[in-house]
Amino acid sequence: MPIGEFARLPESPVETSSPATSPMYWMYEMGQASLNPARAFADATRLMFQNPLNPLTNTEFGKSVAASCEVFERTTRRYGKPEWRITDTQVQGVRTPVETKSVWEKPFCRLLYFQRHFVRPLREPQPRVLIVAPMSGHYATLLRGTVEAFLPNHEVYITDWSDARMVPLAAGRFDLEDYVDYVIEMLHALGGNIHIVAVCQPSVPVLAAVSRMEAENDPYIPVSMTLMGGPIDTRRNPTAVNQLAGDKGLNWFQSHVITKVPFPHPGFMRDVYPGFLQLTGFVSMNLDRHLEAHKKLFANLVKGDGDLVDKHRDFYDEYLAVMDLTAEFYLQTVDTVFIKHALPLGTMTHRGKKVDPSRIYRTALMTVEGEHDDISGLGQTEATHGLCTSIPNERRVHYVQKGVGHYGVFNGSRFRSEILPRISDFMVSSARSIPGLVPAALAAE
Repeated sequence: MPIGEFARLPESPVETSSPATSPMYWMYEMGQASLNPARAFADATRLMFQNPLNPLTNTEFGKSVAASCEVFERTTRRYGKPEWRITDTQVQGVRTPVETKSVWEKPFCRLLYFQRHFVRPLREPQPRVLIVAPMSGHYATLLRGTVEAFLPNHEVYITDWSDARMVPLAAGRFDLEDYVDYVIEMLHALGGNIHIVAVCQPSVPVLAAVSRMEAENDPYIPVSMTLMGGPIDTRRNPTAVNQLAGDKGLNWFQSHVITKVPFPHPGFMRDVYPGFLQLTGFVSMNLDRHLEAHKKLFANLVKGDGDLVDKHRDFYDEYLAVMDLTAEFYLQTVDTVFIKHALPLGTMTHRGKKVDPSRIYRTALMTVEGEHDDISGLGQTEATHGLCTSIPNERRVHYVQKGVGHYGVFNGSRFRSEILPRISDFMVSSARSIPGLVPAALAAE
């Protein structure tokens, strides 16, 4: 995920005009357009060398040509937003159809509900879960595996953030204050009795939203809050991603990565941190691994190993699909989390009011970290417990998953077998022990 995982809420809006970099997006679009004939030729050549009527199709030469054409086309195309492709799940031993529907919508986000159509009634109600997906480059479908893991035993909602390139300027700005507002509005729309799970980047805005709701004695406060791999305090075990912001400074990001959306996209002239720059950052962090993966794709295409080819396609169709972020959200993110450390230092505000996690006492807290996380260092999410001092000890838990990195915190076999069961148990137990009395320290205020 990119450096801009969180945003500061400054006293005055961060200026995002960057005329020096405004042609960048236009140049990228021109490059994409200029490659269209080459991609079309490569695709036609691939089909020709895969045609069973072609005598060269089953030769080493023919297979190599077809493989080269596919690798070229896949490495130069622009990937669109992936589909969810969740059509059913297993609930209490019964295969259950799933329908994905939008239940709340604003210009920069839709709230999706994975409605399960039960063949027979549930024996008892299951926890309702709002998963707040990262708004940090990839689409919410990156959490497809997370949703699939939750679905058998939970009623699942997820935030589906919009690509800023597709949002017209008339829809206005979107910064972290708006992000926090969106989270609060969605919790209101869901009507209470909900557990919230923040995956990576949303940990700070979710914590801010719950803090403000508690301060206002909001009746729609979530029952529990699970923060997974989120840099709450990036001063702890800073990673290379964390240190980049401090080394470069806000002005560097403003002048080097902010540009304007070109015509004919709906978001024409909106200041954004474009997806293609984010993708460059993603790939450069593990360049050798990605080069090796595409070498293996070529070899597997020549060998005709369909299973390994399909796995590569599925992964990179998701990984290479990226979205633009609004410039104001990205720059405020860099400013707050990585430069100012506003949340742990107690200087973060929302709509002019202090964000104070010590006000939280009704919402239970769970934090999850990966032992080898190279994005949010070990201890950065655990720092939440030091901020939420009013939550009773019996309603809080911290868990470190051995042997996983950042992605393994919310996806993969260890997430399904070791992390998710703990989260589910925590949700059930926290729903049974909701405190009724205001802590003395808060009552005195």
